[in-house]
Amino acid sequence: MPQFYLPGPWETEKPNTLPPELVHHLRVRRIQVGDLFPIFDGKGQIAQAKLLSLSNKTGEAQLSNIRPDTHRESPYTITLAQGLAGGDKMDWIVEKAIETGAQVIAPLQCERSVIKLTRPNDLERAQKRVSHWEAIVQAACEQCDRTVLATVEPIQVFDKYLQKQQKAELKLLLSPDTDKSLYSILINTPPQDVILMIGPEGGHSPEEEAMAEAAGYQIVSLGDRVLRTETAGVVAITAVHSIWDPEIQKRL
Repeated sequence: MPQFYLPGPWETEKPNTLPPELVHHLRVRRIQVGDLFPIFDGKGQIAQAKLLSLSNKTGEAQLSNIRPDTHRESPYTITLAQGLAGGDKMDWIVEKAIETGAQVIAPLQCERSVIKLTRPNDLERAQKRVSHWEAIVQAACEQCDRTVLATVEPIQVFDKYLQKQQKAELKLLLSPDTDKSLYSILINTPPQDVILMIGPEGGHSPEEEAMAEAAGYQIVSLGDRVLRTETAGVVAITAVHSIWDPEIQKRL
């Protein structure tokens, strides 16, 4: 059974009222009164819930065995700085980035982005899109048993994002037009917070790559083949884990 998201703070001495969205999910999953189901609060805490009541729009559950559990979270933070892609590609990118372990999604308006969402009259549309991606993050965490919800940052213009103070010192821009491999950087660098910057369809422009280099980004490649924008981030995140993740290294 998948886990379900129940935002905190949780009641421990009395039943918890369930939000309408969770009520709907329980009904779809045919959870019955008296059944037990796992929940998480999105901040690394999990519990066992017993369904006490359920109607069309409301429900209550009693929680037990509340405890922290973040074993599926990496000790380093991966930020995916993703150039806005058209159609439903961004939805797919967000979902797979969460499944593969990204903790921060930073959508960027780039020169070659098909859609434009940073003009003043696009503010409401952009906010709705971010809320939509946050819902995808929640659903992906429920599916893959992550207990900490990733952060989706507001949509930002590429050059403004470069000017932001970042916690991560390792900043990598993925490009097919360089001989320096992502692997060569990761294998010679201890695990740490990292930003993986992916261009939109058509990649970053030469001007953007130059701006990124000036801001401290290293330009690296994933190999000889040119990957689609919706593929590159997933491959890069997986590469980071395959080289840095201590549990993977123990099994090699």
